[in-house]
Amino acid sequence: MKQRRTPVGNALTHLILETFRLNGALLSFGDALVRDLGLTSARWQVLGAVALAARPLTVAQIARRMGLSRQAVQRVANDLEAEGLAEFTENPDHKRAKLLALTAQGRTAYAEADARQSAWVNALGAGLDTRAVEDAVRLMRVIQDGCRPDAGADDSPEGG
Repeated sequence: MKQRRTPVGNALTHLILETFRLNGALLSFGDALVRDLGLTSARWQVLGAVALAARPLTVAQIARRMGLSRQAVQRVANDLEAEGLAEFTENPDHKRAKLLALTAQGRTAYAEADARQSAWVNALGAGLDTRAVEDAVRLMRVIQDGCRPDAGADDSPEGG
């Protein structure tokens, strides 16, 4: 028998579909915003993970923080290294898992991308209610938590 969606299930389905569309729009816009800096949205995202951490990170750490596959981050990290925007350094905690650090060129490119994003997002947010945006972020985190592999697992003894 087919499971029917509840009204909130229908609303969440619409939100999820709009989120997919928004993701595509953000990636396209991001690519255009930073193209002349030698970046793509993916490169910008990886540079940002390291810049925001304020320390070098392993590819696996970046992948976890950004919700990406380790393989995808490795490809982007290799591209960043080849372009001189990042470099792999020795990791004192792990022989094989090198740390990705930004080069001076990478820090400059990230700072310019961040400045452009700030101008754009400030204009986009003009007239929006800060509390409504914060509520949307909280809702997105609830949905994200519900996407974890263990989400919905019944931990109660009666749960089977």
